[in-house]
Amino acid sequence: MLRLILCSWLSLLPLARAADLSIANPVVRQRADPHLTRHTDGWYYFTATVPEYDRLEVRRARTLAALAAAEPKTIWRKHATGPMGSHIWAPELHHIDGKWFIYFAAGGAEKEKVWHIRIYVLENAAANPLDGAWIERGELKTNWPSFSLDATTFVHRGTRYLAWAQKAEKIRGNTNLYIAKMDSPTSIFGEQVMLSRPEFPWEQIRYWVNEGPAVIIRNGRVFMTYSAAGTGAEYCMGLLTADENADLLNPASWRKSEKPVFTTHEGNGVFGPGHNSFSTTPDGKTDLLVYHARNYRDIPGDPLHDPNRHT
Repeated sequence: MLRLILCSWLSLLPLARAADLSIANPVVRQRADPHLTRHTDGWYYFTATVPEYDRLEVRRARTLAALAAAEPKTIWRKHATGPMGSHIWAPELHHIDGKWFIYFAAGGAEKEKVWHIRIYVLENAAANPLDGAWIERGELKTNWPSFSLDATTFVHRGTRYLAWAQKAEKIRGNTNLYIAKMDSPTSIFGEQVMLSRPEFPWEQIRYWVNEGPAVIIRNGRVFMTYSAAGTGAEYCMGLLTADENADLLNPASWRKSEKPVFTTHEGNGVFGPGHNSFSTTPDGKTDLLVYHARNYRDIPGDPLHDPNRHT
């Protein structure tokens, strides 16, 4: 399956031969929107969307192969009423200034507010995020209140950025991609800038969607992958690139690929690949693209209700 990531844009990244790695896919079953990070303590930490959309889990393992059997710990559950009461989606675990933070999306508990989805943050000061207390830090507010999700954060040349997906009232479609500077792990400041909107036909199948940004910086370039379209077999990944010396808050600094860089491959039984994160092999020498996909095309009803998006 590793051969699937050998797309043209990855020619700019250092890659090992497939024979150098032993990765059995799927890595973790029934976990969508995977976020995998290898911390300085030598552990892989993994979190993802659970099929019930009702809680946040974290697990850790020394190797990729051990993640499947690693016991997940539920570190937080949805609220019974009010905000953070439904659609618990796409958590990301980041270690910032000596603390752990989880960024995730959630809607309201009440029926009329389940789609009032916003970005929220949890914080934990323990060395191991499976220990200690997770504290709710509330909503990470963007420049305007609307459907927003899939926050990720990265540092480039001493500046921390947030990238995420959000709906804009005057732009057709569901969500666009935005970026802003951060003045703390729980807040942005200044203008949020749109980097991409669903403009190509492959971004508009079932739904007009750009979401799930992930960033990797290599060989003088800043790469931002993202996911597009609905969550069935049409789901795929696009790519934005910028020069490492460019102003990342200037949309003109970014080049958008006109075709998707990662799509369904029926011959290999991979359908709807997307919502990735980046990690590395234990020696730090080889980059890994970690994503979710199904192993079949046809899904009765809404694909969001199908639990078999595997990591």
